[in-house]
Order: sequence, then C-alpha cells, then structure tokens
Amino acid sequence: MSRRIVVGIDGSESANDALRWAVDQAKLTGGTVEAVYAWDPGTLVSLGIPPLVDWQGLREAAEERPREIVREVLGRRNGVRVVPKTVTGNAAEVLVEHSANADLLVVGSRGLGGLKGMLLGSVGHHCAAHSHCPVVIVHRAPLPARRPPRRQSLSGSV
Repeated sequence: MSRRIVVGIDGSESANDALRWAVDQAKLTGGTVEAVYAWDPGTLVSLGIPPLVDWQGLREAAEERPREIVREVLGRRNGVRVVPKTVTGNAAEVLVEHSANADLLVVGSRGLGGLKGMLLGSVGHHCAAHSHCPVVIVHRAPLPARRPPRRQSLSGSV
C-alpha cells in the first residue's frame, strides 16, 4: 500500500522546500505526493478585483499553477509519483481537509501570505492544530553565508 503525502504549495521558497522534502520522504517510503494548490477567489473579491475580470482565465491559470510549480521545483524526473492539484478554498482549510485520508501533511513554515517576519505562518499553525494526520513543517535551511564565522583564538589557531 502506497503512502499518501499531501504537501501545500503556493510558489513560495518555503513551500518549494516543503515539496522537495515531501518528494524525498516519498522516495524513502514508496509514497505518492499530492501537491495541493489552494485557490481562493473570495480573496480576490475582497481585494477589490473588478467584476469585469476574466474569471475563467484566472481559473485556468489557477488550474495550471501547481503543474508549473512542480516542474520548476522538481524538473520532469523526480523518481516518485507527484499529483498536482488545484482546490478552491482557503489554504489552511483545504490542507486540513486533504489530511483526512493522508499519511502525512507537509507545509512550509511561511508561504506567500502574511508578514514576512513571522516564524511560522497561519497556514502552518492551523494545520498543526487541526490536521487529521502527522504534520511536518519545513523551515528554510540557513544560507552558508549566515553561518557564524569560525571562532579563532588570539594565537590564530582553532
């Protein structure tokens, strides 16, 4: 029986890291990755998008977006089955709903929404609190330049 790993994607670097992590986990467990992209037209309406907008075009773009993200992040060959999926609704609620039949839910620590300075985004908080399966929250790896310099003694040796 194949393990089902659901991962939330939105095109952010954090979500891209989560997708890579989910694929690596699927390789280890023989699982399938369901890459879920939540599209919430209600958010667009609340932002004041004019009513004459081509909603069909926006919907088609939303349907294509997860396939684009998977191709950009993983390339064409990744060694596991990845199923890109667009679901209409609030990202946190959509991911919790999809966790009901999953073995694992994977999210990035921060997505495209909210304040950049937050350590854990609202979607991650919601998923951790309400998921029906275990949740992995993937944090961005520190850049090599962010590592502290090696400490040296006054004599110059380490």
